Amino acid sequence: MKLLLNILRNFRWAIARTMLIKLSGTIAELMLPYVLEHLIDDVAPAGDARAVAAWGLLMLLLTVAVRTFNVTANRMSVRTARQAAYELRRDLFHTSLNVSGAQMDAFGLPSITSRMTSDSYNVQSFVQSVQTLGIRAPIMLLGGIAITLTMDVGLAMILVIMAPVMLSLVVYVSSRGIPLYDRVQQGMDDMVRIMRENITGIRVVKALSKEDHEIARFDAASGEFERRDRKANTIMALPGPIVTLFLNVGLTLVVLIGARRVNAGQTEPGVILAFLTYFNMILMGVMAINRIFMMMSKANASANRISAVLDLPDDLAPVPDAPGTAREGAIVFDHVSFSYDADAEGANAHAFAGAQREQCLKDIDFTIRKGGSLGIIGATGSGKTTIVNLLMRFYDAGEGHVYVDGRDVRAYDRDDLRRKFGVVFQNDAIFADTIRENITFGRDLDEDGLRTAAGDAMARDFIERYPDAYDHMSDIHGANFSGGQKQRLLIARALAGRPEILVLDDASSALDYRTDANLRRAIRAHHADATTIVIAQRISSIMSLDNILVMDEGSMIGYGTHEQLLETCPAYRSIYQVQMGEVA
Repeated sequence: MKLLLNILRNFRWAIARTMLIKLSGTIAELMLPYVLEHLIDDVAPAGDARAVAAWGLLMLLLTVAVRTFNVTANRMSVRTARQAAYELRRDLFHTSLNVSGAQMDAFGLPSITSRMTSDSYNVQSFVQSVQTLGIRAPIMLLGGIAITLTMDVGLAMILVIMAPVMLSLVVYVSSRGIPLYDRVQQGMDDMVRIMRENITGIRVVKALSKEDHEIARFDAASGEFERRDRKANTIMALPGPIVTLFLNVGLTLVVLIGARRVNAGQTEPGVILAFLTYFNMILMGVMAINRIFMMMSKANASANRISAVLDLPDDLAPVPDAPGTAREGAIVFDHVSFSYDADAEGANAHAFAGAQREQCLKDIDFTIRKGGSLGIIGATGSGKTTIVNLLMRFYDAGEGHVYVDGRDVRAYDRDDLRRKFGVVFQNDAIFADTIRENITFGRDLDEDGLRTAAGDAMARDFIERYPDAYDHMSDIHGANFSGGQKQRLLIARALAGRPEILVLDDASSALDYRTDANLRRAIRAHHADATTIVIAQRISSIMSLDNILVMDEGSMIGYGTHEQLLETCPAYRSIYQVQMGEVA
């Protein structure tokens, strides 16, 4: 609720103007039956044609005013709600880009996506409705009762008795809606997750002929979402027919009692006609209040989910008193241990209550001199990429310290630290944009720098074969490029900024051996000042580096030059023999 109140507070003047215009239109609408009653009971019987025309003209003006005020207010409410949703999505997107790895793991990308889309839409719908229905509904209800009290107290008491009962029912049912709609949004998270997995992995699904299996998974998630949504909407819709029943009973009583009073000369016919109109207005008012509460329940559940992201603490804020190191080197890992479970615990503690933490890194200790190079090799899941995650401070080490240029990475401003790096991750992203924008990535690079980076990455030849060269458009995820072409574009992006530290995480797996060798020569020749970390499965990609780190299940099982490891590390020697064809 706090987020909804903040939005209403931030747009209070625009909302106030809209509600004032809507109030004017509602008052004009409430006056129409009253004028009609006076015209039928008082003006028409007098036989004054001018008076009848004058009161008829007044009704026409009121009708035009109702139309004008309502249309204007509705347009203003849409504009304000759209702006509020835009700012909410912008803040949510900004926060999502800056959360720590542990916080992102705790929520999950599908959940963040649904909060940015369906949840923000629920909030937008509420902000729009509160400006129009929020003023029109209570004024219709209370104004209708007040006017009918001035016309016939006996008949109006029917409304006075029924209104509190109907409103109590609406409020009670609506209070049950927030937890129900929260479960609806969680169901949407699951459905979006499965949808995203299948869209991303569509080739795997097709290659293994698992379309039916994945359709069944999606149907199960979609069915659960539909069941939760149906339950929530059914409960929230209960007041509608009950309120309609109450008002129809009241309307019947007004007709029966009113007819007897007209026959007895106690009430004028115009009053009964006006009562019938006011009854319809009051019905619309109560139904609108029910709709507001329904939308508020949805919006409140969605706002709570959005606030859970917006209110996340900055896990990666600089730590001014983080220690330095006496060990010389551009990069130092000082007896570092790390567990993803332990790091995520702060972001989502309940998910890990009582869980046994699995160490992903165990006592990692090495130094890379400035301008030096390190290769990292090991089996899948051995912790290679986790080392990069800690180095760039996507996560913080559980034990030990990580240093860059003599400073603990926790002491850096996040942007200052990451500007030092040029990095290619596994399964990195090619965006649906030009090749130029994919390489420069918003950085102010001149044409020579762009071409040099492409040349060093062995990408210049295939890029310049396109008629539009660097302005050639990439499809989503680079679908119009081969695996090797995508990797070369990603390497060009990493090299284009002339980084102090170059990290290549399995960045040449799709390159042929000749292109890989040429790439390594170009990096040595043109980026010799950069401290380089290469994670690879091929020994040929790392054997010429200063040192090689061999990883196995989160532990260092070998560290040294290629020649030293052949002598001292059986696991490394075995990989070398297999890859170099020295095993029979």
